[in-house]
Amino acid sequence: MLIMASEKPILYSYFRSSCSWRVRIALALKGIAYDVVPVNLLKDGGQQFSAEFKAANPMQQVPVLKIDGITLSQSLAIIHYLEDTHPNPRLLPQDPKKRAQVRMIADHIAAGIQPIQNLSILNKIGEKKMEWAQNCITSGFQALEQILQDTAGRYCVGDEVSMADLCLVPQVANAERYKVDMGPYPTITRINKALLELEAFKVSHPSRQPDTPAELRA
Repeated sequence: MLIMASEKPILYSYFRSSCSWRVRIALALKGIAYDVVPVNLLKDGGQQFSAEFKAANPMQQVPVLKIDGITLSQSLAIIHYLEDTHPNPRLLPQDPKKRAQVRMIADHIAAGIQPIQNLSILNKIGEKKMEWAQNCITSGFQALEQILQDTAGRYCVGDEVSMADLCLVPQVANAERYKVDMGPYPTITRINKALLELEAFKVSHPSRQPDTPAELRA
């Protein structure tokens, strides 16, 4: 077990997956080196449906992180584990109220917006997938903008990067991809811009991943 624990973690990731991006940001912030196994969600009918990947995650979704002899799925569960085992820098504030706000915003995005506009849902929608995605994100961002006006400093909750920020940036990228008008969301836009200036958010960006297609590379 000691040998396994000393091995470099393995992240099963898709460059454009917002859930994978959250974990990549956390790994970068905490300075954890890892290897990537790309899982192309489109190629071969979706490599996440392969028997090999199903063995790693029966839900057939990315990300999956193999670390310290265990296999974890679900991005927020992975980030919580990294927070517990590598507490610096903190992604959850010590203050209980701020910690609750961070979790609230993270869940707002990870449970309330992203799942209803993700690839598996959009594939079932068909021709109106763009309109569907725009409606889902717009509805969620209207609420999120209001919440952030009460909680934000430089970032989502105060002036320290938190788990909420790890969820925000990939969701804004989704919004831009689906051509959502960001004009009504100045707080979201301001925070996103500040976060994208940080190195951890740059190196984890979809345009800089091993599986990023050449035409989408930074």
